[in-house]
Amino acid sequence: MFGLSELAVILVVVAVIVGIRKLPELTRSAGKATRIFKSEARAPMDEDTAERRTHR
Repeated sequence: MFGLSELAVILVVVAVIVGIRKLPELTRSAGKATRIFKSEARAPMDEDTAERRTHR
């Protein structure tokens, strides 16, 4: 019979095999998320810069 550690190893191997197939999609999604995050983080700074230029 399988113990808990053997079952965990089998689940990890299955997750890696399934994950390899999805890797290109996951990296593409991560890249999009990173670009969105960077643009949203830059937006308040760009607004502050624009306000300073108009108030001079």
